[in-house]
Amino acid sequence: MALSKAFGVGVNELPLSIVLSWFEQKAVAIVYTLLALGVRNVRIGPTAPAFISPNNWKFIQENFNWMPIGNVDEDLRAMLGN
Repeated sequence: MALSKAFGVGVNELPLSIVLSWFEQKAVAIVYTLLALGVRNVRIGPTAPAFISPNNWKFIQENFNWMPIGNVDEDLRAMLGN
């Protein structure tokens, strides 16, 4: 949030890419924090975390555009805007 304020843009306008690829206890806090901040376009993988129900995952995908990771090259191109 401080970085977005420093640049005078919203958090989702920052040139950052987030990929969550572990699902331990810390990940639960990270997921909830990112959702509470309204962070969009997060990639998760290799599978959706077990602590998110299918209905919640659908809601997150539809409202925050979170997505599962896929092909490495395609994901990197998308994250870099190419």
